[in-house]
Amino acid sequence: MFILLRIGSGAGFAGDRIEPAKALVEKANLDYLILEGLAERTIALAQRQKRMDPALGYNEYLEERIRLLLPSLLKNKVRLITNMGAANPIAAAEKIKDIAHEMGLQCIVAAVTGDDVAEQISLSSSVLENGNSLQDYEPIISANAYLGAEVILPSLEAGADIIVTGRVADPSLFLAPIIHHYKWNPENYDLLGQGTLIGHLLECAGQITGGYFADPGLKDVDGLSDLGFPFAIVEEDGTAIITKLAGTGGTVTLQTVKEQMLYEVHDPKNYKTPDCIADFTSVRLKELDKDQILVQGATGKRRPDTLKVSIGYHAGFLGEGEISYAGSTALQRAKLAENILKERLEHSFTNVRTDLIGVSSLHHGQYGEIIPYEVRVRAAALCSNTAQAKQIGHEVEALYTNGPAGGGGARKRVEEIIGIVSTFINRSSITIKTDILE
Repeated sequence: MFILLRIGSGAGFAGDRIEPAKALVEKANLDYLILEGLAERTIALAQRQKRMDPALGYNEYLEERIRLLLPSLLKNKVRLITNMGAANPIAAAEKIKDIAHEMGLQCIVAAVTGDDVAEQISLSSSVLENGNSLQDYEPIISANAYLGAEVILPSLEAGADIIVTGRVADPSLFLAPIIHHYKWNPENYDLLGQGTLIGHLLECAGQITGGYFADPGLKDVDGLSDLGFPFAIVEEDGTAIITKLAGTGGTVTLQTVKEQMLYEVHDPKNYKTPDCIADFTSVRLKELDKDQILVQGATGKRRPDTLKVSIGYHAGFLGEGEISYAGSTALQRAKLAENILKERLEHSFTNVRTDLIGVSSLHHGQYGEIIPYEVRVRAAALCSNTAQAKQIGHEVEALYTNGPAGGGGARKRVEEIIGIVSTFINRSSITIKTDILE
Protein backbone atom coordinates (compact mmCIF):
# COMPACT_ATOMS: atom_id res chain seq x y z
CA MET A 1 0.00 0.00 0.00
CA PHE A 2 1.50 3.30 -1.11
CA ILE A 3 1.23 6.61 0.73
CA LEU A 4 -0.52 9.19 -1.43
CA LEU A 5 1.97 11.35 -3.32
CA ARG A 6 1.88 15.15 -3.03
CA ILE A 7 3.60 17.24 -5.71
CA GLY A 8 3.72 21.04 -5.73
CA SER A 9 4.36 23.48 -8.55
CA GLY A 10 6.68 26.26 -7.37
CA ALA A 11 7.41 28.05 -10.65
CA GLY A 12 5.85 28.21 -14.09
CA PHE A 13 8.55 30.14 -15.93
CA ALA A 14 12.07 31.48 -15.50
CA GLY A 15 11.11 34.71 -13.72
CA ASP A 16 8.21 33.48 -11.59
CA ARG A 17 7.55 34.48 -7.98
CA ILE A 18 9.16 32.31 -5.32
CA GLU A 19 7.12 33.11 -2.17
CA PRO A 20 4.26 30.73 -3.13
CA ALA A 21 6.79 27.91 -3.53
CA LYS A 22 8.10 28.43 0.00
CA ALA A 23 4.55 28.42 1.32
CA LEU A 24 3.93 25.07 -0.38
CA VAL A 25 7.09 23.57 1.09
CA GLU A 26 6.22 24.71 4.60
CA LYS A 27 2.46 24.10 4.67
CA ALA A 28 1.35 21.62 1.98
CA ASN A 29 3.02 18.46 3.36
CA LEU A 30 4.67 17.89 -0.02
CA ASP A 31 6.88 15.05 -1.15
CA TYR A 32 8.20 16.98 -4.16
CA LEU A 33 8.44 20.56 -5.31
CA ILE A 34 8.92 21.23 -9.02
CA LEU A 35 10.38 24.48 -10.35
CA GLU A 36 9.81 24.76 -14.11
CA GLY A 37 11.93 27.55 -15.58
CA LEU A 38 12.63 26.99 -19.25
CA ALA A 39 11.19 28.19 -22.54
CA GLU A 40 12.63 27.84 -26.03
CA ARG A 41 14.23 31.27 -26.08
CA THR A 42 15.25 31.01 -22.42
CA ILE A 43 17.60 28.12 -23.02
CA ALA A 44 19.02 29.67 -26.19
CA LEU A 45 19.90 32.80 -24.22
CA ALA A 46 21.42 30.61 -21.51
CA GLN A 47 23.59 28.85 -24.09
CA ARG A 48 24.82 32.21 -25.32
CA GLN A 49 25.65 33.21 -21.75
CA LYS A 50 27.54 29.94 -21.18
CA ARG A 51 29.68 30.62 -24.25
CA MET A 52 30.74 33.92 -22.73
CA ASP A 53 31.33 32.42 -19.26
CA PRO A 54 31.52 28.60 -18.83
CA ALA A 55 30.61 28.99 -15.15
CA LEU A 56 27.20 30.43 -16.04
CA GLY A 57 24.28 29.42 -18.24
CA TYR A 58 21.82 28.43 -15.51
CA ASN A 59 18.75 30.36 -14.34
CA GLU A 60 19.66 33.82 -13.08
CA TYR A 61 17.42 33.40 -10.00
CA LEU A 62 18.80 29.99 -9.04
CA GLU A 63 20.99 31.20 -6.19
CA GLU A 64 18.41 33.38 -4.45
CA ARG A 65 15.72 30.70 -4.83
CA ILE A 66 17.92 27.99 -3.37
CA ARG A 67 18.96 30.22 -0.46
CA LEU A 68 15.30 30.88 0.32
CA LEU A 69 14.04 27.32 -0.12
CA LEU A 70 16.85 25.01 0.93
CA PRO A 71 16.42 25.13 4.73
CA SER A 72 12.66 24.51 4.41
CA LEU A 73 13.13 21.78 1.80
CA LEU A 74 15.50 19.82 4.02
CA LYS A 75 13.54 20.44 7.23
CA ASN A 76 10.29 19.22 5.67
CA LYS A 77 11.95 16.44 3.64
CA VAL A 78 10.69 17.81 0.33
CA ARG A 79 12.72 16.82 -2.73
CA LEU A 80 13.24 19.45 -5.42
CA ILE A 81 13.25 18.81 -9.18
CA THR A 82 14.00 21.71 -11.50
CA ASN A 83 15.13 22.44 -15.05
CA MET A 84 16.70 25.71 -13.91
CA GLY A 85 20.05 24.17 -14.86
CA ALA A 86 19.17 25.42 -18.35
CA ALA A 87 22.37 25.30 -20.43
CA ASN A 88 24.62 24.33 -17.53
CA PRO A 89 23.14 21.85 -15.00
CA ILE A 90 26.60 20.89 -13.72
CA ALA A 91 27.48 24.49 -12.79
CA ALA A 92 24.01 24.90 -11.25
CA ALA A 93 24.49 21.80 -9.11
CA GLU A 94 27.93 23.01 -8.02
CA LYS A 95 26.42 26.35 -7.03
CA ILE A 96 23.73 24.62 -4.99
CA LYS A 97 26.37 22.47 -3.27
CA ASP A 98 28.37 25.61 -2.42
CA ILE A 99 25.29 27.36 -1.01
CA ALA A 100 24.44 24.33 1.14
CA HIS A 101 28.02 24.23 2.46
CA GLU A 102 27.94 27.94 3.20
CA MET A 103 24.65 27.56 5.07
CA GLY A 104 25.91 24.57 7.04
CA LEU A 105 23.41 22.20 5.42
CA GLN A 106 23.92 18.73 4.00
CA CYS A 107 22.14 17.52 0.88
CA ILE A 108 22.66 15.33 -2.16
CA VAL A 109 22.49 17.23 -5.46
CA ALA A 110 22.19 15.55 -8.86
CA ALA A 111 22.83 17.08 -12.28
CA VAL A 112 21.26 15.53 -15.39
CA THR A 113 22.87 16.31 -18.75
CA GLY A 114 22.49 15.09 -22.31
CA ASP A 115 19.86 17.42 -23.74
CA ASP A 116 22.51 19.58 -25.44
CA VAL A 117 22.71 17.98 -28.88
CA ALA A 118 24.55 20.74 -30.75
CA GLU A 119 27.29 18.25 -31.68
CA GLN A 120 24.88 15.50 -32.73
CA ILE A 121 22.39 17.47 -34.77
CA SER A 122 22.77 17.46 -38.56
CA LEU A 123 22.54 20.73 -40.48
CA SER A 124 20.73 18.82 -43.21
CA SER A 125 17.85 18.14 -40.80
CA SER A 126 14.47 19.48 -41.81
CA VAL A 127 12.90 22.34 -39.86
CA LEU A 128 9.52 21.44 -38.40
CA GLU A 129 7.94 24.85 -38.96
CA ASN A 130 8.61 25.23 -42.71
CA GLY A 131 10.51 22.25 -44.10
CA ASN A 132 13.68 24.23 -44.72
CA SER A 133 17.12 22.91 -43.86
CA LEU A 134 18.83 23.84 -40.60
CA GLN A 135 21.70 25.02 -42.74
CA ASP A 136 19.56 28.05 -43.63
CA TYR A 137 19.67 29.16 -39.99
CA GLU A 138 23.38 29.31 -39.33
CA PRO A 139 24.93 30.48 -37.10
CA ILE A 140 23.14 28.15 -34.70
CA ILE A 141 23.49 29.10 -31.04
CA SER A 142 21.82 26.17 -29.32
CA ALA A 143 20.25 22.77 -29.91
CA ASN A 144 18.49 21.18 -26.96
CA ALA A 145 16.36 18.04 -27.06
CA TYR A 146 13.23 17.68 -24.94
CA LEU A 147 14.07 14.80 -22.62
CA GLY A 148 11.51 12.74 -20.74
CA ALA A 149 10.87 11.53 -17.21
CA GLU A 150 13.17 8.52 -17.56
CA VAL A 151 16.30 10.70 -17.38
CA ILE A 152 15.35 11.86 -13.85
CA LEU A 153 14.70 8.37 -12.44
CA PRO A 154 18.37 7.45 -11.73
CA SER A 155 18.75 10.59 -9.58
CA LEU A 156 15.58 9.75 -7.65
CA GLU A 157 16.78 6.20 -7.10
CA ALA A 158 20.13 7.54 -5.89
CA GLY A 159 18.32 9.50 -3.18
CA ALA A 160 19.09 13.00 -4.47
CA ASP A 161 17.48 15.78 -2.48
CA ILE A 162 17.78 18.23 -5.38
CA ILE A 163 17.80 17.30 -9.07
CA VAL A 164 18.86 19.90 -11.62
CA THR A 165 18.29 19.31 -15.33
CA GLY A 166 18.49 21.12 -18.60
CA ARG A 167 15.76 20.83 -21.23
CA VAL A 168 13.40 18.24 -19.79
CA ALA A 169 9.82 18.56 -21.08
CA ASP A 170 7.61 20.43 -18.61
CA PRO A 171 5.14 17.63 -17.76
CA SER A 172 8.00 15.11 -17.51
CA LEU A 173 9.38 16.96 -14.47
CA PHE A 174 6.18 16.01 -12.62
CA LEU A 175 5.74 12.59 -14.19
CA ALA A 176 9.15 11.34 -12.99
CA PRO A 177 8.37 11.37 -9.25
CA ILE A 178 5.01 9.70 -9.88
CA ILE A 179 6.69 6.87 -11.81
CA HIS A 180 9.33 6.55 -9.08
CA HIS A 181 6.92 6.66 -6.14
CA TYR A 182 4.39 4.18 -7.48
CA LYS A 183 6.85 2.00 -9.43
CA TRP A 184 4.88 2.45 -12.64
CA ASN A 185 5.74 0.29 -15.62
CA PRO A 186 7.43 2.69 -18.10
CA GLU A 187 5.53 0.99 -20.92
CA ASN A 188 2.08 1.37 -19.36
CA TYR A 189 1.18 4.27 -21.60
CA ASP A 190 -2.29 4.78 -20.17
CA LEU A 191 -0.75 5.48 -16.78
CA LEU A 192 1.88 7.71 -18.39
CA GLY A 193 -0.88 9.59 -20.21
CA GLN A 194 -2.65 10.30 -16.92
CA GLY A 195 0.63 11.30 -15.28
CA THR A 196 1.41 13.57 -18.21
CA LEU A 197 -1.97 15.25 -17.72
CA ILE A 198 -1.13 15.95 -14.07
CA GLY A 199 2.20 17.41 -15.10
CA HIS A 200 0.62 19.53 -17.80
CA LEU A 201 -1.96 20.90 -15.37
CA LEU A 202 0.71 21.85 -12.82
CA GLU A 203 3.52 23.01 -15.11
CA CYS A 204 2.44 26.65 -15.40
CA ALA A 205 2.02 27.11 -11.63
CA GLY A 206 -0.30 30.09 -11.02
CA GLN A 207 -2.14 29.76 -14.33
CA ILE A 208 -4.35 26.98 -12.96
CA THR A 209 -5.07 28.88 -9.74
CA GLY A 210 -6.46 31.92 -11.56
CA GLY A 211 -3.42 33.76 -12.85
CA TYR A 212 -3.55 34.43 -16.61
CA PHE A 213 -7.10 33.09 -16.40
CA ALA A 214 -8.44 36.26 -14.77
CA ASP A 215 -10.50 38.66 -16.89
CA PRO A 216 -12.35 41.32 -14.83
CA GLY A 217 -16.10 41.27 -15.31
CA LEU A 218 -15.94 37.98 -17.21
CA LYS A 219 -13.78 35.73 -15.05
CA ASP A 220 -13.20 37.46 -11.73
CA VAL A 221 -10.49 36.09 -9.43
CA ASP A 222 -9.86 37.36 -5.91
CA GLY A 223 -6.49 37.71 -4.24
CA LEU A 224 -4.21 37.76 -7.28
CA SER A 225 -1.61 39.79 -5.38
CA ASP A 226 -1.20 36.78 -3.07
CA LEU A 227 -1.83 34.06 -5.62
CA GLY A 228 -1.43 30.54 -4.25
CA PHE A 229 0.35 27.98 -6.43
CA PRO A 230 -1.14 24.53 -7.07
CA PHE A 231 -0.29 21.09 -5.81
CA ALA A 232 -1.62 17.65 -6.67
CA ILE A 233 -2.52 14.72 -4.44
CA VAL A 234 -1.88 11.70 -6.66
CA GLU A 235 -3.20 8.16 -6.21
CA GLU A 236 -1.51 4.97 -7.42
CA ASP A 237 -3.73 4.78 -10.53
CA GLY A 238 -2.93 8.39 -11.47
CA THR A 239 -6.21 9.86 -10.23
CA ALA A 240 -5.37 13.25 -8.77
CA ILE A 241 -6.85 16.17 -6.88
CA ILE A 242 -5.64 19.58 -8.02
CA THR A 243 -5.80 22.11 -5.22
CA LYS A 244 -3.99 24.96 -3.46
CA LEU A 245 -3.27 26.09 0.09
CA ALA A 246 -6.27 27.38 2.01
CA GLY A 247 -6.10 31.10 2.70
CA THR A 248 -4.05 31.93 -0.40
CA GLY A 249 -5.36 34.03 -3.27
CA GLY A 250 -6.74 32.70 -6.51
CA THR A 251 -9.08 29.83 -7.24
CA VAL A 252 -9.09 26.26 -8.57
CA THR A 253 -12.29 25.54 -10.49
CA LEU A 254 -13.51 23.35 -13.32
CA GLN A 255 -12.99 26.31 -15.62
CA THR A 256 -9.38 27.05 -14.57
CA VAL A 257 -8.51 23.37 -14.92
CA LYS A 258 -10.16 23.06 -18.34
CA GLU A 259 -8.37 26.14 -19.65
CA GLN A 260 -5.00 24.88 -18.45
CA MET A 261 -5.67 21.40 -19.84
CA LEU A 262 -6.07 22.86 -23.34
CA TYR A 263 -3.26 25.40 -22.97
CA GLU A 264 -0.68 24.93 -25.76
CA VAL A 265 -2.24 21.59 -26.74
CA HIS A 266 -2.93 21.58 -30.47
CA ASP A 267 -4.42 18.09 -30.62
CA PRO A 268 -5.91 16.86 -27.31
CA LYS A 269 -6.15 13.33 -28.69
CA ASN A 270 -2.48 13.19 -29.67
CA TYR A 271 -0.44 15.33 -27.29
CA LYS A 272 3.13 14.27 -28.08
CA THR A 273 5.64 14.22 -25.25
CA PRO A 274 8.94 12.37 -24.79
CA ASP A 275 7.17 9.88 -22.50
CA CYS A 276 4.03 9.03 -24.45
CA ILE A 277 1.41 10.38 -26.83
CA ALA A 278 -1.24 11.46 -24.36
CA ASP A 279 -4.97 11.47 -25.08
CA PHE A 280 -6.95 14.02 -23.09
CA THR A 281 -10.29 13.46 -24.86
CA SER A 282 -11.53 10.99 -22.22
CA VAL A 283 -10.58 13.14 -19.21
CA ARG A 284 -13.19 13.46 -16.47
CA LEU A 285 -13.23 16.36 -14.02
CA LYS A 286 -15.27 16.69 -10.84
CA GLU A 287 -15.47 19.46 -8.27
CA LEU A 288 -15.10 17.83 -4.85
CA ASP A 289 -15.03 20.96 -2.73
CA LYS A 290 -13.88 24.57 -2.88
CA ASP A 291 -10.54 24.65 -4.73
CA GLN A 292 -10.49 20.87 -5.17
CA ILE A 293 -10.85 19.35 -8.63
CA LEU A 294 -10.65 15.59 -9.19
CA VAL A 295 -8.84 14.69 -12.43
CA GLN A 296 -8.89 11.26 -14.06
CA GLY A 297 -9.38 9.44 -17.33
CA ALA A 298 -6.43 10.49 -19.53
CA THR A 299 -4.89 7.70 -21.57
CA GLY A 300 -1.83 7.34 -23.76
CA LYS A 301 -0.11 5.58 -26.63
CA ARG A 302 3.45 4.50 -27.29
CA ARG A 303 6.03 7.27 -27.05
CA PRO A 304 7.50 8.76 -30.27
CA ASP A 305 10.76 7.32 -31.65
CA THR A 306 12.20 10.80 -32.03
CA LEU A 307 12.60 13.75 -29.70
CA LYS A 308 11.85 17.35 -30.52
CA VAL A 309 14.87 19.66 -30.56
CA SER A 310 14.62 23.41 -29.97
CA ILE A 311 17.12 25.27 -32.15
CA GLY A 312 18.26 28.78 -31.29
CA TYR A 313 19.93 30.82 -34.00
CA HIS A 314 21.23 34.34 -34.53
CA ALA A 315 18.42 36.18 -36.35
CA GLY A 316 19.95 39.66 -36.49
CA PHE A 317 19.74 42.84 -34.41
CA LEU A 318 16.54 44.62 -33.47
CA GLY A 319 16.73 48.38 -33.49
CA GLU A 320 13.81 50.24 -31.97
CA GLY A 321 12.73 53.53 -30.53
CA GLU A 322 9.62 54.89 -28.77
CA ILE A 323 8.23 58.34 -28.01
CA SER A 324 4.96 59.47 -26.39
CA TYR A 325 2.35 62.13 -27.18
CA ALA A 326 -0.48 63.20 -24.86
CA GLY A 327 -3.40 65.60 -25.03
CA SER A 328 -6.53 66.16 -27.07
CA THR A 329 -4.56 65.92 -30.36
CA ALA A 330 -2.31 63.07 -29.27
CA LEU A 331 -3.48 60.73 -32.03
CA GLN A 332 -2.97 63.30 -34.79
CA ARG A 333 0.53 64.14 -33.58
CA ALA A 334 1.39 60.46 -33.20
CA LYS A 335 0.28 59.76 -36.77
CA LEU A 336 2.38 62.68 -37.99
CA ALA A 337 5.40 61.33 -36.10
CA GLU A 338 4.76 57.91 -37.62
CA ASN A 339 4.68 59.35 -41.13
CA ILE A 340 7.93 61.23 -40.55
CA LEU A 341 9.64 58.04 -39.38
CA LYS A 342 8.40 56.10 -42.39
CA GLU A 343 9.69 58.74 -44.81
CA ARG A 344 13.03 58.92 -43.02
CA LEU A 345 13.60 55.18 -42.66
CA GLU A 346 11.92 53.34 -45.49
CA HIS A 347 14.51 54.36 -48.08
CA SER A 348 17.21 52.58 -46.02
CA PHE A 349 15.22 49.70 -44.49
CA THR A 350 12.85 47.28 -46.18
CA ASN A 351 11.27 45.91 -43.02
CA VAL A 352 10.53 48.92 -40.83
CA ARG A 353 7.51 48.45 -38.59
CA THR A 354 5.72 51.33 -36.92
CA ASP A 355 3.07 51.02 -34.21
CA LEU A 356 0.81 53.39 -32.34
CA ILE A 357 0.80 51.72 -28.94
CA GLY A 358 -2.66 51.94 -27.44
CA VAL A 359 -4.24 52.28 -30.89
CA SER A 360 -2.87 49.83 -33.42
CA SER A 361 0.06 47.86 -31.98
CA LEU A 362 -1.88 44.67 -31.30
CA HIS A 363 -4.84 44.57 -33.66
CA HIS A 364 -3.27 46.74 -36.38
CA GLY A 365 -6.25 49.04 -36.61
CA GLN A 366 -7.89 51.61 -34.37
CA TYR A 367 -10.40 50.07 -31.99
CA GLY A 368 -13.81 51.54 -32.83
CA GLU A 369 -14.18 55.30 -32.63
CA ILE A 370 -12.26 55.76 -29.39
CA ILE A 371 -9.88 58.71 -29.51
CA PRO A 372 -7.03 58.13 -27.05
CA TYR A 373 -5.69 60.90 -24.84
CA GLU A 374 -2.18 59.46 -25.00
CA VAL A 375 -0.35 57.46 -27.66
CA ARG A 376 3.15 56.00 -27.79
CA VAL A 377 4.84 55.75 -31.19
CA ARG A 378 7.19 52.85 -31.81
CA ALA A 379 9.46 52.14 -34.77
CA ALA A 380 11.47 48.94 -35.16
CA ALA A 381 13.44 47.01 -37.76
CA LEU A 382 15.44 43.80 -37.85
CA CYS A 383 18.95 44.59 -39.07
CA SER A 384 22.05 42.65 -40.00
CA ASN A 385 24.39 44.70 -37.80
CA THR A 386 24.29 47.00 -34.77
CA ALA A 387 25.25 50.13 -36.72
CA GLN A 388 22.10 49.84 -38.84
CA ALA A 389 19.97 49.00 -35.80
CA LYS A 390 21.08 52.14 -33.96
CA GLN A 391 19.69 54.34 -36.73
CA ILE A 392 16.12 53.40 -35.79
CA GLY A 393 16.33 54.70 -32.25
CA HIS A 394 18.29 57.77 -33.40
CA GLU A 395 15.51 58.82 -35.78
CA VAL A 396 12.89 58.42 -33.05
CA GLU A 397 14.93 60.43 -30.58
CA ALA A 398 15.37 63.19 -33.16
CA LEU A 399 11.60 63.75 -33.06
CA TYR A 400 12.14 65.68 -29.82
CA THR A 401 13.00 68.80 -31.84
CA ASN A 402 12.28 67.69 -35.42
CA GLY A 403 8.81 66.28 -35.02
CA PRO A 404 5.37 67.18 -33.69
CA ALA A 405 4.95 69.25 -30.53
CA GLY A 406 5.07 67.73 -27.09
CA GLY A 407 6.94 64.47 -27.70
CA GLY A 408 8.38 62.96 -24.52
CA GLY A 409 9.78 59.86 -22.88
CA ALA A 410 11.87 58.84 -25.88
CA ARG A 411 13.74 55.56 -25.48
CA LYS A 412 15.94 53.60 -27.85
CA ARG A 413 17.71 50.27 -27.78
CA VAL A 414 19.51 47.65 -29.84
CA GLU A 415 19.13 43.96 -29.04
CA GLU A 416 20.49 40.79 -30.58
CA ILE A 417 17.57 38.62 -31.61
CA ILE A 418 17.57 34.88 -31.02
CA GLY A 419 15.29 33.07 -33.44
CA ILE A 420 13.76 29.68 -32.62
CA VAL A 421 12.93 26.76 -34.90
CA SER A 422 12.47 23.05 -34.22
CA THR A 423 13.61 19.74 -35.62
CA PHE A 424 13.77 16.10 -34.50
CA ILE A 425 16.52 13.73 -33.41
CA ASN A 426 16.56 9.98 -32.87
CA ARG A 427 16.62 8.93 -29.24
CA SER A 428 19.59 6.69 -29.95
CA SER A 429 21.72 9.76 -30.69
CA ILE A 430 21.43 11.04 -27.13
CA THR A 431 23.59 10.05 -24.18
CA ILE A 432 22.29 10.88 -20.72
CA LYS A 433 24.65 11.44 -17.80
CA THR A 434 23.81 11.77 -14.11
CA ASP A 435 26.33 13.38 -11.77
CA ILE A 436 25.79 13.06 -8.02
CA LEU A 437 27.32 15.75 -5.83
CA GLU A 438 27.41 15.04 -2.08
